[in-house]
Amino acid sequence: MANMNLYSRGDKMFVRLNMLLILIFTITTLYPFIYIAAVSFSDGSAASAGTVFWRPIGLTLSAYEYVLAEPLFWSSYKNTFIYTFGGTFVSMLIIIPGAYALSKPQLFGRRYFNLFVAFTMWFNAGLIPFFLNMRDLNLMDSYFGLIIAFACNAFNIILLRNFFESIPQSFEEAARMDGANEFQVLWKVYMPLSKPALATIILFCMVARWNGFFWAMVLLKDEQKIPLQVYLRQVIATLADDEEFGMSIMDSVYSVETVTAAIMVCSIIPVILFYPFIQKYFNKGIMLGGVKE
Repeated sequence: MANMNLYSRGDKMFVRLNMLLILIFTITTLYPFIYIAAVSFSDGSAASAGTVFWRPIGLTLSAYEYVLAEPLFWSSYKNTFIYTFGGTFVSMLIIIPGAYALSKPQLFGRRYFNLFVAFTMWFNAGLIPFFLNMRDLNLMDSYFGLIIAFACNAFNIILLRNFFESIPQSFEEAARMDGANEFQVLWKVYMPLSKPALATIILFCMVARWNGFFWAMVLLKDEQKIPLQVYLRQVIATLADDEEFGMSIMDSVYSVETVTAAIMVCSIIPVILFYPFIQKYFNKGIMLGGVKE
């Protein structure tokens, strides 16, 4: 931090005010995670009474024992990984070639193709036509349908296209002088130089897939194919009205609140573990993808 003695009194107040606002923003951002973790480790009666705020009360792992003993939890967790990694892989197979083609000035009709891609960010067919289309293509209640239906995202294509356009043409010209074709230029020149942008887009795709809920709930009817977020919704919707579950928690140390919180904690652990390894590319990819020389 720069020497505060070099600032005027007004500048010092401005810096301190900014630091205070950042601190408040950080606390308000972190508190929901702290609260959910505290509830998940708390006694069921304390969680139901609303006495848990920032630390566990009656520390117990009973909610996690209940959640981890459920076969449907593990199958939904497995399905979430399938949709996340499978969907991200398929998305990158579409996004990378599409962005590479749209970044080329010699592409015939390039301006109109870019307009068509951007148009999908503003307008779409709507929920009902999309649902009917999925039904008519027999893509409902299947892994493949949920993966392929959301494989292409216009924003990610535009972001990567902008990054490709910022790469100096001299690199491509040198590769072509060595006899490289289009696929070799993309794989050996553009891909290695685009790690920050690719890491950013991969993170966007993975988070969107991991948090996918609405269409998974609508398109999937088989419980063995639902992802974790849909399973969490089922738990919240059914356990509170489940008389058998209600009788079981009378003599136990977990409750609907603690079980729900435990599932939430389990659902965010992979994202928390994965994000630090890609964070260094994330900010760089955002900046470079939006700037053209």
